[in-house]
Amino acid sequence: MTHSVIAEGNVAVVTGGGSGIGLAAAMRFAEAGMVVAIVDRLPERLEAAKSTIAEAAPAATVLTFDTDVGDKAALEALANDLFGRYGAVHLLLDNAGIQPGSDIFDTRGTWDAVLRTNLVGAIQVAQIFGERMVASGAPGLIVVTGSKQGITMPPGDPAYNVSKAGLKAFTEALQHDLRGRDGCRVEARLLIPGFVYTALTKGERTEKPAGAWTPEQTVDFMLERLGTDEFYILCPDGEVTREIDAKRIAWTAGDITENRPPLSRWHKDWAERFKAWAAKTD
Repeated sequence: MTHSVIAEGNVAVVTGGGSGIGLAAAMRFAEAGMVVAIVDRLPERLEAAKSTIAEAAPAATVLTFDTDVGDKAALEALANDLFGRYGAVHLLLDNAGIQPGSDIFDTRGTWDAVLRTNLVGAIQVAQIFGERMVASGAPGLIVVTGSKQGITMPPGDPAYNVSKAGLKAFTEALQHDLRGRDGCRVEARLLIPGFVYTALTKGERTEKPAGAWTPEQTVDFMLERLGTDEFYILCPDGEVTREIDAKRIAWTAGDITENRPPLSRWHKDWAERFKAWAAKTD
């Protein structure tokens, strides 16, 4: 069982749908008989994605759109097109993201691009489509792809962490707003992937590490959890269990409540204390 909007004839929009988690999700939606609109900014990736889905679900209706999520006018035009054609969008997977790497003083010059796509672009997608989804009166679901990096903040890629932390805060506010609207039939969820082997994360690797999940495993887990009322879809992987994640998240919050140094898991005076604490069983 999964969410009721994933149904034959309903419309799904997937940003960042040309590869990785987005493509795996678009495939599952197409196999369920949905009309699938794939949004990406690389035409060659879009064509390859459409061909891949056509092989697995030849009867599916798959549309592709070369659209930059950081371009608000282009997103408005896309939303007008799709709502004009179908009257409603039932499922939005707000998934587009980049991870070119970053450093704290931006010597690589990547901060603007990361925040434009991962934070501003993702928020614009949710706002532009979400407002129309609510107004249509149809049942709807907005799934935003966050990251554990936006919660536990591992050092090494601060721009990405900031973008995903902001997206977590936005999605929480979005769901709070939606559930408070009389008669609203649209809800939001936050997808929090584990270690997933995609073009975004593989770096110089040529083979999937044993501990990583595939995009398909991640999407199948997401679909399963969408059948529950969970807002935070916190994915495990081959190395990290739900229990380990819970301890890491609790320790991160404790940096504030216990007034420890920020990112204390990696602080020279606290790293061993965290390991000892995390090793304890309740």
